[in-house]
Amino acid sequence: MDVDAVQYRERPTMRDVAALAGVGIKTVSRVVNDVPTVAPELVERVRTAAGKLGYRPNLTAASLRRSGGRTNTIGLLLEDVSNPFSAAVHRAVEDYARERNVLVLAGSLDERPQRERELARTLIDRRVDGLIIMPAGRDHRYIVAEQAAGTAFVFIDREPSPLLADAVVSDNRGGARAAVSHLLRTGCRSVAYFGDDLEIATAKQRFCGFQDALAAAGVDRDDAIVRHGLRTVEQARHAALAALGAHNPEAVFTSQNLVTIGVVEALHARGLQHRVPLVGFDDLPLADLLKPGITVMAQDPAALGRLAAARLFDRINGDRAPAVVHTVPTRLVVRGSGELVLAR
Repeated sequence: MDVDAVQYRERPTMRDVAALAGVGIKTVSRVVNDVPTVAPELVERVRTAAGKLGYRPNLTAASLRRSGGRTNTIGLLLEDVSNPFSAAVHRAVEDYARERNVLVLAGSLDERPQRERELARTLIDRRVDGLIIMPAGRDHRYIVAEQAAGTAFVFIDREPSPLLADAVVSDNRGGARAAVSHLLRTGCRSVAYFGDDLEIATAKQRFCGFQDALAAAGVDRDDAIVRHGLRTVEQARHAALAALGAHNPEAVFTSQNLVTIGVVEALHARGLQHRVPLVGFDDLPLADLLKPGITVMAQDPAALGRLAAARLFDRINGDRAPAVVHTVPTRLVVRGSGELVLAR
């Protein structure tokens, strides 16, 4: 199907499957519900017909459906609901939906594309009225048929591909460039980078911003103090301890909040927290209570969540305007760690 020319159509029903398979609706129902008494040849006919039509069973009871076929539920798929960034997005979406008497069903993807597909399909089977997805994968053709059938989709934090759908994202590249430029203004010329997997779109954008700032200042990138693929606090701490001990960078930029926590722990362990300037991308709890406080390039997860929810509800309510990407600015929050050289 051409994802550039999605046509909205009715979702196939059990009656459609029965007609194509040449069987009764009760037979289709028994196959869908895995009743063992159905003859194997009928099972095959029904499943073949269902596959051709793109039919998916409705797991939500009719008594739970509103007039017009809505369920008053939306899905929200996040990287990790326990991460402070994801949690803030979750709360913003939930608050927006609650004001409209809509329930939010949320799940964590853990950067696993297969889990994204599985959870999205599960929520679609539950007939959610729409989905907000913080994508783990880079191929979203698996929801083209559902989008064509009228299910609303909005992507958050990262843009979909090659699907045409609304997205609400942060200015990752520009924010990282501004953060590293802030470090360079202190006089530092050796800046370490600790970041997530470059396969993740936001991590790649932030690394590009890091490189942009170095190039603009005429500073060469030192690959000996660049570390990618850091997903946890522990991984970041170990990587930073090794780099700080062997290479003595003059400053540090971290590309996400869990990495920042690990690097801050390493700086404290080495006794360098008052000597090596640091700016992290993403804010984190209690960052202002540490000594020194952690300077960050803060996203606005609440704004991201509200904008994504508002766009999703517009789509659910019939808005068929072309898909748009809304970019939310980031903001430098100065607390001390990124200004250590200036403070001397």
